[in-house]
Amino acid sequence: MLKVIINVKVNQYKGQFVLRNQQLVFIFGAVNKIILYTALLLFILPRTARAQFETSRDSVVQLYGVIMTADSLVGIPAVSVMVKGQNRGTISNSQGVFSIVVLKGDQVEFSHVTYKSKTIAIPRTLEGNQYSVVQLMVVDTVYLPATIIRPRPTAEQFARDFAKLKVPDDDIEIARQNTSATKRRVLMRTVPGDGGEASKIQFNKIATRAVYQGQTPPMNIFNPAAWGEFIQAWKRGDFKNKN
Repeated sequence: MLKVIINVKVNQYKGQFVLRNQQLVFIFGAVNKIILYTALLLFILPRTARAQFETSRDSVVQLYGVIMTADSLVGIPAVSVMVKGQNRGTISNSQGVFSIVVLKGDQVEFSHVTYKSKTIAIPRTLEGNQYSVVQLMVVDTVYLPATIIRPRPTAEQFARDFAKLKVPDDDIEIARQNTSATKRRVLMRTVPGDGGEASKIQFNKIATRAVYQGQTPPMNIFNPAAWGEFIQAWKRGDFKNKN
């Protein structure tokens, strides 16, 4: 086969004229091919994107309807309506009515804790952008294993267990225990004082030192009131080891 190659330059384009199958073909150079393909790509992409947008817009469907029981035709509230494979969905209102935007060909699942799940498919050949359904759902009956309740073996055992049963204290009993005199004394010895109480104690010490400035302060060993308080604390058991 005779192959004729002619190198030419047309304006800024460089290439070759090649005789193939009795036809004269002009072949662009490497750099000019890149420029040509880029121009073609920029020309084709907007049209492709626009076509895809038009297709997606035509595929949008407003799905709406009512979900009812199959036996009594009563609207079912709080039914989950989810598009499979997507994180989109809605729930039916108190009358069982719902509305959601889907695409043609989507799988829509209806689920409820009391009813068997149902799945429908949006037709791809649907004409228009609206699709209504009346979805019936069947009650999902769950049979649990039988539970047998037996009484205590004897009345004596029941009386013994009932007498030894520990009943937890209610709020009133807990409050009564926390406000008793014994509990308050324990809290006074163990709970640290706040800022105001610490300041008051310090001021009392300063005032006592100021009152007995230049003289010997009295000792509680000779104070009858202190002896009386000591005897009462001894009787209450304040000096016993609590551990």
